[in-house]
Amino acid sequence: MGRPLSAQEDTNRRMLRARDEMDRRYADPLDVPTLAALAHLSVSQFGRVFKEVYGETPHRYLQRRRVERAMTLLRQTDRPVTDVAWDVGFASLGTFSRTFSNVVGCSPTEFRARHSPVAVPSCFIAAWTRPREKQTAPPQTAQTEKREEVGAG
Repeated sequence: MGRPLSAQEDTNRRMLRARDEMDRRYADPLDVPTLAALAHLSVSQFGRVFKEVYGETPHRYLQRRRVERAMTLLRQTDRPVTDVAWDVGFASLGTFSRTFSNVVGCSPTEFRARHSPVAVPSCFIAAWTRPREKQTAPPQTAQTEKREEVGAG
């Protein structure tokens, strides 16, 4: 059959199962108890472990995923912003606009005005425009630490 999973591999698979469900059903009303049950964890444990694995809470991940999809719809369709908000799972235009502005840095209307449709595969656009958390300093890797040691020595 294969080797047994380590505890970390088991945890990662559980979290991946929940994240995949969020990616698939981002526009549906999803709640943490449902996602925790998919991962076979308690609600509090799920939130803690998800953040350890992915670096953000399940709620923040889902919001970012919804905004990412909204960016695509705003760029590629002429649907009203309100319809886009509902299409990606927001029940309130105000919450959508506030969340979109926090993640992207401008309102949905401003985003649409700045980004006309592009004849490039959508997977490339998604990769280049994916909203990311702001980092204060670049992440340290073994390679950059090595260079810093050599430069200091």
